[in-house]
Amino acid sequence: MLQIFEGNQDSVTPVLALFNTSTVARYIRINPQTWYENGTQGDICLRAEVLGCILPDPNNIYPWQTEPAGSRDKLDFRHHNYKEMRKLMKSVNEACPDITRIYSIGKSYTGLKLFVMEISDNPGKHELGEPEFRYVAGMHGNEVLGRELVLNLMQYMCQEYKRGDQRVVRLVKETRIHLLPSMNPDGYEMAFKKGSELSGWALGRYSYEGIDMNHNFADLNSVMWNAIELETDKSKLINHYFPIPEQYTSEEAFVASETRAVISWMQNIPFVLSANLHGGELVVTYPYDMTRDWAPREHTPTSDESFFRWLATAYASTNQVMSNPDRRPCHNFDFRRYNNIINGADWHNVPGSMNDFSYLHTNCFEVTVELSCDKFPHASELPIEWENNRESLLVYMEQVHRGIKGVVRDKDTEAGIADAIIKVDDIDHHIRSVADGDYWRLLNPGEYRVTASAEGYFPSSRTCQVMYDHYPTICDFRLTKMPKQRLKEILAKGGKIPKDLQLRLRQLRMRKLRVTTKAMNQRRAAAARRAKRV
Repeated sequence: MLQIFEGNQDSVTPVLALFNTSTVARYIRINPQTWYENGTQGDICLRAEVLGCILPDPNNIYPWQTEPAGSRDKLDFRHHNYKEMRKLMKSVNEACPDITRIYSIGKSYTGLKLFVMEISDNPGKHELGEPEFRYVAGMHGNEVLGRELVLNLMQYMCQEYKRGDQRVVRLVKETRIHLLPSMNPDGYEMAFKKGSELSGWALGRYSYEGIDMNHNFADLNSVMWNAIELETDKSKLINHYFPIPEQYTSEEAFVASETRAVISWMQNIPFVLSANLHGGELVVTYPYDMTRDWAPREHTPTSDESFFRWLATAYASTNQVMSNPDRRPCHNFDFRRYNNIINGADWHNVPGSMNDFSYLHTNCFEVTVELSCDKFPHASELPIEWENNRESLLVYMEQVHRGIKGVVRDKDTEAGIADAIIKVDDIDHHIRSVADGDYWRLLNPGEYRVTASAEGYFPSSRTCQVMYDHYPTICDFRLTKMPKQRLKEILAKGGKIPKDLQLRLRQLRMRKLRVTTKAMNQRRAAAARRAKRV
């Protein structure tokens, strides 16, 4: 039977069509015949959904009419609007009050709160040596699978913790986990009202103000690359904690309230690892997302290329769909030949991405996970999508414990030193210790020469061996204050200068006197030689 239907002429308006007569079919072939001129240079995105109903089949004539694949986990598999999402999060918190906490990091443009679920054995508190992890979903409001997977994950971890699942118990006790299911609740509400069948490719993608939040973070890549080109003294170049340009922070800057809230969240919590959950493809991308010369696509690696590839592989290789060699490509790009991971800039240029900002402005490493070909899968598909991603979500979280960690302390007082710089030889990207002096440095297995330094202290170096174990290698540092810094602190407190410091200061003064005397004598000798020649 041949029937012809007209498609839509723009990217967001769905077209509904009906078969002339009721049709029973196991396969329907869709064969596009004509395309409208749409300025995409030949790149066509086709999405077709066939809606039908199950027929009574008492004689089992149609054996393919089976129940859709489900999940053994008893979770709330449906699409949740804002009100339902809040209700579900509250129910998880009430079921597991000892390990969960709900908090808000800000509001959307229309005033919807950006709720986060924290899962930890001590909710609300950063514990010394315990890394902070986050999942962010719903940056694009119509890419809804990430939202539902994050809500599923909350329920699953609560249930499994109570059941005594040792894997989940270990994650909860050793990690402080933060789950943001909806970064763009305004956009989601628009897409949700249309539903899976009628929501277009772009409806709900942007914020209420029309901002694409994945291009809305400060472009620190250009700041870094401009500095590299202009600075002649390479020792003065910074390679981490790039400050946000002043024009970006002004009230007039075109920055979404949701973006501002997430940046403040990043600055307040010392995240170590994160993933940003999207939809519309099946691939994991890693920084940089922006090409250096604004090329449409070009491989643009960070200094941590090898570890980012490991992170991306950890998710992709354990995802049941991505790791299936027989799956079909989603669109016109077959990521199977890249093992379902790719450098973000090598796919397409994305200035102002959250991944790049996270890496350049904070200690946190972040990747983007494109979860499914369909941005808004039907509710009946959610159980199998959870099965496809459950292991990946857990495995990726566990990677926060790979590498080295430790505490940088004052050798005399044993107090933790904040903002100490942790440098790994041959990797041109440093990180910093946090308020209590603890730090985490994600690294692949191997031997590394690591140096800790802080203002007013002598730097200290040691060799740290990273193994293949689940647990990170402990690499603590005790730094000795420089005499001037120590003297400054003692005098500020009105204390008495100890003898060892008096001796050290006297030695430094004598050394400085010898250096200045030698320099002065050399200048006098040179002047005398010039006078003699005259």
